[in-house]
Amino acid sequence: MKQILTDQERIQLDQHVAEVEKRTGAQIVLAVIERSDCYAELPWKAFALGAAVAGLGAALLDLLLPGWPASFAALFAVVSMLAAGAACALLCIALPQFARFFLDAHRAEMEVRQYAESLFLSREVFATRGRTGLLLLVSMFERQVVLLPDTGLGKRLSREALQDIVARMTPELAAGQVGLALEKGLAELEQHLAATPTGESLKNELPNSIIEEKGS
Repeated sequence: MKQILTDQERIQLDQHVAEVEKRTGAQIVLAVIERSDCYAELPWKAFALGAAVAGLGAALLDLLLPGWPASFAALFAVVSMLAAGAACALLCIALPQFARFFLDAHRAEMEVRQYAESLFLSREVFATRGRTGLLLLVSMFERQVVLLPDTGLGKRLSREALQDIVARMTPELAAGQVGLALEKGLAELEQHLAATPTGESLKNELPNSIIEEKGS
């Protein structure tokens, strides 16, 4: 799998995670995923659009050139529709920017959250003494951020706070600056979590290394 973050970005983020954990008592795990689902329907949507546009073009051409033999016009329409549909489907596979045009926002949000919840369990982010684990996941294809705090952080991170952190990370993520988006997310988390509660252990209970996965 091609590295998403540079070595320098990874080192800086690992250090930033350690600093935020010391100041807040939270146990933070960062994850960067290429995509949270394969979205097998996207090439078919692209094919349908390409075929529809080509069919419309063939129909207009037939009106402008009425002298064409009917058999040739029909053959031209079928070939152009198949060619345009196949080209759009291939573009959808090759270019994430083009494929994203066909992505349903609600489905993307659901898939990213499900992936984050699965990762939270498989990486045992919950396995801290004070249930202070937190997963900060970025899914690049969907351009979505998910924050999953464990129960020990529930009172310190309201729904509004989580939404605010995500909103502040989104512009950098949309611009493809994943490392900068994660840095901003960590800074915002530190502000919202404020100081570590009295008596809470500062022992590092979860690895600081960033999870990078291709996804589904």
